Formats: sequence, C-alpha cells, structure tokens
Amino acid sequence: MAEHGAHITTASVADDQPSIFEVVAQDSLMTAVRPALQHVVKVLAESNPTHYGFLWRWFDEIFTLLDLLVQQHYLSRTSASFSENFYGLKRIVMGDTQKSQRLASAGLPKKQLWKSIMVLVLLPYLKVKLEKLVSSLREEDEYSIHPPSSRWKRFYRAFLAAYPFVNMAWEGWFLVQQLRYILGKAQHHSPLLRLAGVQLGRLTVQDIQALEHKPAKASMMQQPARSVSEKMKSALKKAVGGVALSLSTGLSVGVFFLQFLDWWYSSENQETIKSLTALPTPPPPVHLDYNSDSPLLPKMKTVCPLCRKTRVNDTVLATSGYVFCYRCVFHYVRSHQACPITGYPTEVQHLIKLYSPEN
Repeated sequence: MAEHGAHITTASVADDQPSIFEVVAQDSLMTAVRPALQHVVKVLAESNPTHYGFLWRWFDEIFTLLDLLVQQHYLSRTSASFSENFYGLKRIVMGDTQKSQRLASAGLPKKQLWKSIMVLVLLPYLKVKLEKLVSSLREEDEYSIHPPSSRWKRFYRAFLAAYPFVNMAWEGWFLVQQLRYILGKAQHHSPLLRLAGVQLGRLTVQDIQALEHKPAKASMMQQPARSVSEKMKSALKKAVGGVALSLSTGLSVGVFFLQFLDWWYSSENQETIKSLTALPTPPPPVHLDYNSDSPLLPKMKTVCPLCRKTRVNDTVLATSGYVFCYRCVFHYVRSHQACPITGYPTEVQHLIKLYSPEN
C-alpha cells in the first residue's frame, strides 16, 4: 500500500509535473495572504478610523489591485504566479509544441497571461463579493427586511436556498479534479488552469539560470527613450514594475509571517490561544455617566440618536455600546460600515437586539 502511495506521488516526476503536495501548498499560500492582510488593516482601522478607515471599507478593491500588480509582474517575467514561482513551478501553455524550448523567463503569451490574471485575480474578487452578498441577504432575511415586490422576494429566497448547493458543487468539482490529478488521469489539479489554457510544471535548470541572468541582461539592453511619449511610457512602466517588485519582495519575505498568522487565527487553534492568553474578567462598571453635552446624542435616553424619535425595536451597536432603532442603525451601518457616533468600523453582525423586561 505504501509502495502504491509512493508511486502515486512520484509518478509525475518523469513528466516534469509537480506532485499534489506542491500544488496544494502553493494554493494555500495565496489563500493565507488575504485574511492576514485583512487582520492588519482591521487593526489599523480600529486604532485610527479617520486615517485608516477607508482601507477597511475598500479592502477588497485595494487588495485586488495589489494582487493584479503582483500576479502580472510574475506571470510576465517568470511564467508563474507569485505562489507558483515561490515553490519553483511555472505555467506551460497547453498544446505548445515548443514548450520544452520555451524558458520561464520569456513570460506567458498575452492570451494565456490575461486568462491567468482573470482566473487568479478577478474570480476570487467576485467570489468574495458574492459571499458577502449572501451573508448580508441572510441577515436581512432573519430580521424580515424584504423589498415590497413579492416576485423579488421569491427570487431572493430561492437564491439563498440554492447557493449552498451551488457552492458545494463548485468545491466538489475541484475535489474531483484533484483526485484525478493524484491518480494520473488529469494534467491539471484545478479546473481553473484548464480555463486559462495552461498546466503546471517544475522549473528546469535552464529556467533558473535564465531567471537569474535576466535582470542583468535587461539593464544592458535597455536604451534611452527618444521621444517624450516614450519617456512617459518608460517611466510609468518602471513605476508600476517597481511597485510590483516591492510588493512581491515584501510577500516573499513575509511568507512565513503570513502563514504564522494563518495558523494563529485558525479555528482549530483558538481554544489553545484562549487558554494561554486568558485574562480575568474585569468587574462591571459601578456607574456610567451619560454624556448629554455631545451634539450627536439626544438629551433623553429613550430617543434614537439617528431619527431623534422614541426608539423602536432597541438595538445596541457592539462596537460602541450606543443604542438605536434597529431600522435606523441597520441602514446606516450597511451604507457607511461605521458607528454613527464614534465612527468606529462596524458591520451588520455587530447589531444586538435588546429585550426589555416587559417583553
């Protein structure tokens, strides 16, 4: 049995195909980057909402732009994404008769390059946005907040009911493809590689030598721009390349740190962390002074700070402790992602319904 397992994991070596462990490792590397950076941005936004709050509100777009620069830099110079290059892999064009002569330093052809960028950058962005949309729709459904149109309501609930099955089919597709790759029945461990028209292979000695000598050769062959437009294009290209290079270098240096953060904040490790870092529960405050001098707060405690009317369906904001009408604070938080009083970064799941003794 062990001999059969060893044969499965090493059978692709002769074909210069990476093992399942290599391809899964490079996939998990980029998966760990987003939550680690998101945690850093969240800490910055909570420490100074005025200066860093926009980073939290636009994190998905900013991360996608930076990811685009990094992936384009590596795909055009190493024929691989950042994580693939980190593990010594490259992308080979399917059906290319000269793939054995093509070096990784030549970069991917434009067609496969843009397909790879769409798969590596655009699809994850759309998936994150779809998951956030589903999460917000479920929260609205729990509180019975629906548009007045009955047709839209039926589509709304059908979408929520069908999404788990669609997501399960999507993940199952990837699992089946990985099993076929392990058994040697497929050349791709991921269906997305087939959509991009490429397959993964290991870097050869010639590839490594060409990648090491490429920067020196490029600097020797560079010629000064003759016209103003050429100078501007050259400067812009250098600036974008410099940003992409600095980002890629920072990621290369911080790979261990990012993986450590991913382990530290993993759900399996939370119980151990809590037991090691547990502190005694602080006592409740003896008395809380109500700051009636603030222009944002009404003088009466039963009035909502947003609509200035007696509160209906009292709801507290966990990030700041202020109480509002549910409908008022729900729409405000969903639109601004911040507390109306303090400006702290806030999400809809931070709303907590309050129940009075009479209810």
